[in-house]
Order: sequence, then structure tokens, then C-alpha cells
Amino acid sequence: MSVTELPRLSSATGRWILLATILGSSVASLDATVVNIALPRIGESLDTDVAGLQWTLNGYTLTLASFILLGGSLGDHLGRRKVFVWGVIGFALASVLCGAAVNIEMLIVARVLQGVAGALLTPGSLALISSSIDQRDQGAAIGLWSGFGGVAGALGPFLGGWLIELAGWQSIFFINVPLALVVVVVALKHVPESRDPNATARLDVPGAVVVALALGALTFGLIDSMPLLVVAGLLLLTLFVVIELRSDHPLVPPSLFASRVFTAANLVTLAVYAALGGVFFLLVLQLQLVAKYSPLMSGVATVPVTLVMLVFSAPAGRWAQVHGARIPMTVGPLLAAGGLVLLLRIGPDTTYLTDVLPGVLVFGLGLSALVAPLTGAVLGAVPSSEAGIASGVNNAVARTAQLLAVAALPGLAGISGSLSDPVEFDRGFGVAIWICVGLLVAGALLAAVLLRAPRHAPTLDNVDCMPQFGVAGPALAPLGKKE
Repeated sequence: MSVTELPRLSSATGRWILLATILGSSVASLDATVVNIALPRIGESLDTDVAGLQWTLNGYTLTLASFILLGGSLGDHLGRRKVFVWGVIGFALASVLCGAAVNIEMLIVARVLQGVAGALLTPGSLALISSSIDQRDQGAAIGLWSGFGGVAGALGPFLGGWLIELAGWQSIFFINVPLALVVVVVALKHVPESRDPNATARLDVPGAVVVALALGALTFGLIDSMPLLVVAGLLLLTLFVVIELRSDHPLVPPSLFASRVFTAANLVTLAVYAALGGVFFLLVLQLQLVAKYSPLMSGVATVPVTLVMLVFSAPAGRWAQVHGARIPMTVGPLLAAGGLVLLLRIGPDTTYLTDVLPGVLVFGLGLSALVAPLTGAVLGAVPSSEAGIASGVNNAVARTAQLLAVAALPGLAGISGSLSDPVEFDRGFGVAIWICVGLLVAGALLAAVLLRAPRHAPTLDNVDCMPQFGVAGPALAPLGKKE
């Protein structure tokens, strides 16, 4: 299909394409936020401890972080629509297994499979817009995709909490099935197939397998306090670096890190998203176990973070495009750290307006200042031809940071064993929050010292300034090749 034959956004086909990509990406991103809200009910229903809840989150994040770059490459080779549809179907089937889980082991296995499907689904959403919508309308299409995704992110905690109270935690997984069915039908009927004619002949399967084994060993070792597994994970990560340096088709091109800005942005991402992973894992548990909020109220309590990002992320991205990302990427983590300090007020006698709302508002302002400039810094650090893989690497770094934080933070903070002691959990929550504050301050210092103006200024048409992936991970650049 040539560029001139691609449908305009105003056409019926263009609107169908947008519907498929918005619903598809929303299924994956909503699941990531809603599962956090369900964790206390899952723990009670399946009689599991903190480690079981860590694996409920990390089973998904482990395979998603490990295979998201491979999923993007598969789309370029085999067909973006085909791999996207495979991912949606796989996500729906894994969701059914999650909802049908009768013990924590079954749920963890299902979440691992869900992460594999997410790795096929997530990169394909924006790639389909880039390859299937007329170039003149891509900026508007990306804006609509981001805007509706942001609205879905804001509504997700409220709807998820309501579903959990109405029909149990299983309902947050079963609801994925009808949404996935709509996506598959629309995609097969209305979305044209496309591939990257310039894609390399082979895939870096050894690299993907080794990094998955490395992250798996690190996660096991950190959750179960097994130092030998941690050492094995670090050795496997070293092997992964060797494979990438020697490969002629690497998942993570080493040449990207020749850019000081790209390297700095990813170091900031590692620190900041580790903090975010820890905060969003423990905050909802604190609200429900210690403050005695219901799932619905704990979901509503965090909605202001997304609402603030909806308002301020795009202006922050535009400001950084003109003035550079250094200031917002320094100020943003510091603001977010201040918000976390305010959240230390959450306890048994919490009042929302005085103890929760100020913290989540300041935290949201910090994320608003950070997320879009971070995406812009990553894309601006490399030539436009490498923006897709650069944003994919940055997204994988963020997911890996969250994975390791959820694995390590409870043990470091003294949160272990049963969830039945709110006093012990409250004490550990305070320690964990201070660790997250330290990570955010470290991210701010890295940005202040290492960042400078990028050589390649990205256009706003190619930067997702809205927060659809702001908490789950940085945006993926919609820069696929067209046939």
C-alpha cells in the first residue's frame, strides 16, 4: 500500500483503525493499573502473602519487559496487524486464566502469559497508526489516541474499584474479553496489514531469551532473598550485553548509548520508574490495609495523579521542546519526591482532603513535569530513523526498573509474610516511601548533571505528551515504516 492510498482520519476506515488501536492499548494499560487496586482482595481470596502479591505484578512485568522489543521486531517482520491481533487474543485468553485462578500459583502463571501477550500487543498500537493512517493526519490521530488513552487511565481506577466491589477481583480480568473481541473484529476487518521492508533478516531471539532469564533470576533472588540467584541474574545480564555487542541484529543497538543524552535519560528512567513501581505497588495496599479504604475509594484516591497529568503533561512537553528537558527532568522528580513525603501522613486515621489529596496532587505535578520531557529527550537524542527502537529501549528500561523495585522494596523495607498486621505494614510503608524519595532525588541529580540540549529536536507529532503510558512506562514512538 502506498502512502497516497492510506486512509484519512476523517474516513470510516480511519476511524475504525483509531478505535482498534485505542481499545487495544487501553486493555493492556488499564490492566496494569487496576490489578494494583485488586491486590488486597486477591491476597485475601487466594490466601497469599506479600511475596505472592509481588509475583502477581512481576509475573506480568517480567515477560513484558523481556519481550517488548522482540514483539516490535516481530511486527516489522511478520506483519504489524497480525502480531497485534495475536497479542490481543493472547491477552484475552490469559485474562480468562487469571480470572479463573483457584490459587496464587495459577494466577502467577496466567500473569506471565499475559505479559507475553502484552509484549506483542503494546508495540503494535502506535505502529499501526503510523503505518495505516495518511501521514497528513498522523499528528491528529496520535493526539486522539493519547487523549482517549489518558481518559481511560483516569477512569480505570474508579471502574476497577467499582467492579471489584460489585463482582469480585476476577471481574477485572474477565472484562478484558469483550473488549478484546471488539478489537480483533475491527482490526481484521478494517486495519490494513503492513511490514517494515527494511527490517533485518533475523531476530535476536538469543538476546531476548537471555535477558528474560536474567530478569527472572534477579526477580526470584530479590523476592525470596536468594543471593546466588541475584548473582546469576547479574552474570546473565553481562552475557546479554556481550550478545548485543556481537550481534549484527541486536535487540538493543549498543550504538544508541554513544549518545550522552540517551544514556542519561535512561539512567534517569531507571531511578524514577523504580520509585514509581514501588509507590504504586505499596500505596494502594497502604490505603486498604492501614487506612481501611475500600477498593473503590482507594482507586478514586489516586485518580488526581492522572487528571493532573492530563492537564499539564502536554504543556510540559512543549516547553521542553523549546527550552530543553534538563530543567523539567530535574524539577519533576523533586516535586514527585515532595509529594511522597506528604503521603507519609496516610495512616489508620487518614482524612482524604488533608492526608491524601495534597500528596497525590504534588506527586502528579511532578510526573507531569517529567514524563513528556523524558520522552522528548529520548527521541531527541537520536536521529529520527532510530526513534522507534530508542523509545522501545527506554520503555523496556522503565518496565525493568519497576520489576526490580517491586521485587526488592518490600524486603528492604521490612514488609514480608502475612498482610494481616497493619501496624507492621504501616511501619514498612514509611521506610519504603523514603527509599522511593531517595530514588527520585537521585533521578533529579542525574538529570541536572548529565543532561544537555539534544541535537535532534523531536516534533510534537512524534512525541506522546499525554500520560497513557506515563506511569506504566514511557511512550513508544509511532515511527514505523510504511509500505
